[in-house]
Amino acid sequence: MRKYFGTDGIRGEVGKDPITPEFMLKLGWAAGQVFKEHDKKILIGKDTRISGYMFESALESGIVAAGADVRLVGPMPTPAIAYLTRTFRASAGIVISASHNPYTDNGIKFFSAQGGKISDELEEKIEYFLDQPMVVVESSLIGRAKRIDDAAGRYIEYCKGTFPIGLQLSGLKIVVDCADGATYHVAPRVFSELGADVIPIGVNPDGLNINEDSGATKPELLRKNVLAEEADIGIALDGDGDRLILVDRFGKVCDGDDVLYIIANHLMHTGRFNGGVVGTLMSNFGLELAFSENGIGFSRAKVGDRYVNEKLIQHGWVLGGEPSGHIVCRDITTTGDGIIAALQVLRAMIEEGKALHELLEGLIKFPQKLKNVRVAARFAPAEEPALQKAIAMANEKLNGLGRVLLRASGTEPLIRVMVEGRDQEMVDELVDYLATEVERVAQDKSKQLADS
Repeated sequence: MRKYFGTDGIRGEVGKDPITPEFMLKLGWAAGQVFKEHDKKILIGKDTRISGYMFESALESGIVAAGADVRLVGPMPTPAIAYLTRTFRASAGIVISASHNPYTDNGIKFFSAQGGKISDELEEKIEYFLDQPMVVVESSLIGRAKRIDDAAGRYIEYCKGTFPIGLQLSGLKIVVDCADGATYHVAPRVFSELGADVIPIGVNPDGLNINEDSGATKPELLRKNVLAEEADIGIALDGDGDRLILVDRFGKVCDGDDVLYIIANHLMHTGRFNGGVVGTLMSNFGLELAFSENGIGFSRAKVGDRYVNEKLIQHGWVLGGEPSGHIVCRDITTTGDGIIAALQVLRAMIEEGKALHELLEGLIKFPQKLKNVRVAARFAPAEEPALQKAIAMANEKLNGLGRVLLRASGTEPLIRVMVEGRDQEMVDELVDYLATEVERVAQDKSKQLADS
């Protein structure tokens, strides 16, 4: 068990341990100690939240104090840091971001020299140094920091280069919602430079409005703009650009399962498909059935893009993702990338001559409902007898025609309750019942903690 790292780096509320300037200084020093063994250069990028500037300075100070060099790229999407870490031959990349969370949160993600999430072993090494006294190298060995001014341009060209030469987006009207986050200066240019008529929204970050009523987690603004503009498609990215949610011309919201279905079928139709698709425990059962009918293999990973990536590598497959919109195209890039995934959907639309909704014909989803229950402290639902009894009762009611999943969030103090079944009314009823049971267990735990 690691002390600070969760399933997606380190994340929390700004000003509360460990998301403090003091911790970030020590984290930078610890990372410098670990990664300078391989190469002295560490890349740092961030999203647009106001606290990112504070933490960037703290990390930079810690890294150079350890004797490693820093390359600063400013506000950039998380997948761009993965790409730039590789191209600059850096020993590691650091992203300062809390992804889809509000501006009051922030966090840290690490990428390896190969552009993937760092190993558990490296996370443990960093945590080891976090517990050691911070010692600054002698003055002649202090690292140097430089800013990379053309980082955005490099990433834009990389994204465009993943689209087939000769294929253009001309004739398509696209609304692009950047959630006032890290893609604000990148995503609209990628799609417009490939020929699309782009209507950008969520491109005026002020440090406080990231993910505020916009982006992949709140697509209603995008839906309204698609309908008002009579656009062909709407593209919503989250604050750090690794999630993708779409809206079709009729205003229907399409999630990560829909994106996986479109990309997998297009790869199959064009003879480029390899193996199968990795989803997660949250992927809709209807997606699994549709893939089975089309002869496409399907495997479920634990929730989290790092686990999707691990299972893709294990199987030797190239496509995976989550309903939340993390889509990994390993034949193109090393991590979830909202812009890259959107380009694959647009390619399918153009090459098959179909609108977004037409590409989804054949996918019939089961009604599914997710409710997040905030708790004072995380706990494992599988270890609570009362919750296991409630789950058994819910499964008995579903009678084999649905799924129940209770899991603790790896990044927030939440228990996620999901129910899936053929009947929407029963799904709603069971989600409310299970959420109430989770709240009861959480209250009992809080009371026991207060009494002890």
